[in-house]
Amino acid sequence: MASGNPFFDDIRTKSEVDPPQDEDMMDVSEFVNDPAQTALKPNVAVSSSVRDLLECPVCLNAMYPPIHQCSNGHTLCSGCKPRVHNRCPTCRHELGNIRCLALEKVAASLELPCKFQSFGCMGIYPYYSKLKHESQCVYRPYNCPYAGSECTVIGDIPYLVAHLKDDHKVDMHSGSTFNHRYVKSNPQEVENATWMLTVFSCFGQYFCLHFEAFQLGTAPVYIAFLRFMGDDNEAKNYSYSLEVGGNGRKMIWQGVPRSIRDSHKKARDSFDGLIIQRNMALFFSGGDRKELKLRVTGRIWKEQ
Repeated sequence: MASGNPFFDDIRTKSEVDPPQDEDMMDVSEFVNDPAQTALKPNVAVSSSVRDLLECPVCLNAMYPPIHQCSNGHTLCSGCKPRVHNRCPTCRHELGNIRCLALEKVAASLELPCKFQSFGCMGIYPYYSKLKHESQCVYRPYNCPYAGSECTVIGDIPYLVAHLKDDHKVDMHSGSTFNHRYVKSNPQEVENATWMLTVFSCFGQYFCLHFEAFQLGTAPVYIAFLRFMGDDNEAKNYSYSLEVGGNGRKMIWQGVPRSIRDSHKKARDSFDGLIIQRNMALFFSGGDRKELKLRVTGRIWKEQ
């Protein structure tokens, strides 16, 4: 929808607005809990025109209470109201504090399909609980787990596995044990470099092994950690160990893989993995300490 209004267009480019918190939702409890409205819900046919009415003209997201309106009846979500400096983006009249209770009541009577229907969710949910369901829906897609790029691809696990293989040229391995050698000619260059991502297939699941260098404060370190391609409740069914060593010394890490629901950065910055300080890594490498040569071995197993 083109507005022709530079002020309006500038606002629409801002990031999406988070839905209001629970205290705002309490304002419409009289509608949600009304037996007459509940009885009507199964028979409500939600036309596209009704959905359009519930779409904020600024952020284009679904509106939740409190829904505001100007004196001419144009509506706006509560998140966008401060953005427009209390001026209606449609007619430029002052907004004031007028609630559109009728539209809030219409919303309370609706049931809508989950937005992840195309990924397999067949559920139908009341308008005011649909957002919460979607934040936890088991069918919601995953973000691409590849680090070191601004990849925005989303999809289910089979799709992402093919994407990692075809588009990111990630090494794919079958089996629950691994033995990888990491070599870098100039270990002084850290600069948050992502070195390696390997995908393992075992136990009918997929796991991502990350190995990279980054700055921990002012100290350069190396970290290796495993992520599970699935939800956190499934990830907890597995454990893994990592081992690195040289010159008669050895370091061992054992942990639980993180779900790829957590971002790569969140997993890395939690230090939930095998962390090797650079001096120790160079000691493991032997030689003149001018080249990094690390051999990391590991195993994945399923807990009983």
